[in-house]
Amino acid sequence: MKLLWQDHAKAEFQGELRYYLTHAGKTVAQAFRNEVQRVTRQLREHPESGLRIDYKARRFPVHGFSFDVIYRVAPAALIVVALAHQTRRPGYWAGRR
Repeated sequence: MKLLWQDHAKAEFQGELRYYLTHAGKTVAQAFRNEVQRVTRQLREHPESGLRIDYKARRFPVHGFSFDVIYRVAPAALIVVALAHQTRRPGYWAGRR
């Protein structure tokens, strides 16, 4: 299954990587990147494994970090809609298509 990141989601991921690099160091930033990559690989293999949060979207936690990968399953692709913090601004991404 093809993996697609919406521009907003990609910007969120890159922003969080910069944040971790600046405030927590290279090791933590790499751990975050590796965990997000692990989650997206797993979701490509098992797209229905995330918790359904509305009729189209699912979420899957990024282990060890307070983030969820928010995604939609399309016929030929897994579309990452957001990399959302688990407590900040819940549901802010809901209007994204």
